[in-house]
Amino acid sequence: MSIPQPYLPEGRSIKYVSAQDRFIRAAEDACRSLSTDRYHPTGAVLVKDGEVIFRAANQAAIRNEKLAELHRQGYCVRKFFKIPTGRKYWLCPGCSPSRIHAETLVVKNARRKGIQIEGGDIYLWGHWWCCEPCWNAMIQAGVKDVYLLEGSEHFFNRSNPDNIIGR
Repeated sequence: MSIPQPYLPEGRSIKYVSAQDRFIRAAEDACRSLSTDRYHPTGAVLVKDGEVIFRAANQAAIRNEKLAELHRQGYCVRKFFKIPTGRKYWLCPGCSPSRIHAETLVVKNARRKGIQIEGGDIYLWGHWWCCEPCWNAMIQAGVKDVYLLEGSEHFFNRSNPDNIIGR
């Protein structure tokens, strides 16, 4: 299955699993229980030797409800300047910077706990691709494969009217 990704490092690919896969369900649970980003909640689990060894979820960049609502309505510095998705998150306080994305957090927090990441896989629920900084963090940590939900390019893509983001 070849789905055009906004960013994909050379030599890497995304793998896809069904909604019944136990690890993608664990990533969904991490998303629902740990994410503070109500606009685009995302969860990730780090899997090694057939076991979930760490969970994380993206966090909201804006904590003020009124500002968060304006951002949800489309008031975004990155959109105003037509900056492609996955780039220059630091320009807009409403866009979650990559340091608080689920993929980066699962790697960073697992390392903090002394967990050996190299050779592990990441299962991501709530998004249909990984941005460049997240890929860089995963590659540097030695993550082997990244798995997404089959159909994620439709389910978690705001340009698709049938998306299920946040539901």
